[in-house]
Amino acid sequence: MPGTALVTGGSSGIGLAIARMLRDEGFELTLVSRRPERIEAAAAELGAAAIAADVSEAEECERIVAEHRERFGGLDVLVNSAGVGIGGRVEDLPAKHHDLQLAVNLRGLFLVTQAAIPLLRESRGWIVNLASIAGTLPTPGLATYGATKAAVIALTRSLNDELDADGVRAIALCPGFVDTPMAQWSGIEPDDMIRPEDCAEVVRMCLRLSTTARIPQVVIERMGSRAGDVD
Repeated sequence: MPGTALVTGGSSGIGLAIARMLRDEGFELTLVSRRPERIEAAAAELGAAAIAADVSEAEECERIVAEHRERFGGLDVLVNSAGVGIGGRVEDLPAKHHDLQLAVNLRGLFLVTQAAIPLLRESRGWIVNLASIAGTLPTPGLATYGATKAAVIALTRSLNDELDADGVRAIALCPGFVDTPMAQWSGIEPDDMIRPEDCAEVVRMCLRLSTTARIPQVVIERMGSRAGDVD
């Protein structure tokens, strides 16, 4: 299927791991992240185009897709990996932290996808949405984060229904704690966490499916966690 891919949150963690896999599979890439120096370094490593943009801004979401289209002409895989997690009990979480998580994790993902759908319809492409195991289980201390990821799962299923006749497929990846900077607060040793490359391998598997199959959601549990753990 190699063609072109657009990866938000592509400067580190899961997004960068998926981008590396896509590069190895032969895709031409656009990587997106908020900090110019980080996204330019990642893009240089992979021979990709770099866009510094903040997906919490609607105009930026449109610009991301427009610049990718101008450079490559089409889009085969959209990876929505940009995300932010801020801990806090419901009664204590400042409104600005609640709003930021909604803006990046849900609104930004929605708007980038909305802008990309015409291109994905042309290619009968894939949408890869980074959700979380926190969107499938109670998440005390991460209530807003978990709520945004539950919404991403619901949005992914709706996208599959709406775009079924167009041949566009979407998957929500729902990993437990992954060895990324975002998970450092957990206190779990990095060697005990899921590898970012594990998420990339799930995406690789999806790209190798026949055109008559799709996987709407994958939960990736951490070995050693108890059943029912948020992770």
